[in-house]
Amino acid sequence: MVGATAAVRLWILNGDGGMSGERYGLVRVEGEIGDSESVVDFLDTLREDSDVPGVLIRIDSPGGVVGPAQEIYAAVKKLAAVKPVVVSMGSLAASGGYYVACPAETIVANPGTLTGSIGVIMSLGSWQDLMGKIGYTYEAITSGEMKDAGSPYRELTPKERAYFQSLVDDLFSQFVEDVAEGRHMDEAKVRELADGRVYSGRQAKKLGLVDQLGGFEDAKDVLRKKTGKGDLPFDEGPVEEESLLDRVIGSVVSHVDGARTQQGPRFEYSLR
Repeated sequence: MVGATAAVRLWILNGDGGMSGERYGLVRVEGEIGDSESVVDFLDTLREDSDVPGVLIRIDSPGGVVGPAQEIYAAVKKLAAVKPVVVSMGSLAASGGYYVACPAETIVANPGTLTGSIGVIMSLGSWQDLMGKIGYTYEAITSGEMKDAGSPYRELTPKERAYFQSLVDDLFSQFVEDVAEGRHMDEAKVRELADGRVYSGRQAKKLGLVDQLGGFEDAKDVLRKKTGKGDLPFDEGPVEEESLLDRVIGSVVSHVDGARTQQGPRFEYSLR
């Protein structure tokens, strides 16, 4: 039964997980950005498909972890170099959610979209007081003085704080440089806007962070005009092939992993 279902799916979807024939691509970047593989794979597939004249990216995300956001940014940049790419911002496209939009040729935001939040945050947990109350002690044997930096069992030393600040500053510079390149803006101007604050879509339009105001259907019209192809179907993805059980187990694991991750530093292009 499983084999027959897979065979039918391959026949219907032309074997590559997408529609066949001439159509637009529709890429959804939704929720926290913690993994980039499926989005990047779909972007690459659309880039290489000659039957796809242009791509619409729908973003509704507060951002997320730096590395995956940078991978999506790079994939969007490669795609935009060979065919029209239009971004439609939903209710939220902030920090990493804004970052991944920047290489697109045109960014369309609702007047009330929350966007911007250009900045970096590093999160550290602290269990020191709790461990003291329950009589728990902790000791680490390390190969270097910074190997244990960010431990939740003790306070940061001044040297460790300066070390983490230097990392945040470098990641911030990368963010600003990529926004300036993607939006064809002066880097100094981007830095003026990049204090972490959120902008409305209307404010972002005045500041040059987005190109025009409008909704999802308006963004579709922009893509149709840019390609000159008129009405074509939209091939939407990435398709998440998960069963209900997989989603339940994944949710539990993500909570466990999230708790474990907070033992060490977590660097994010994320709205907080």
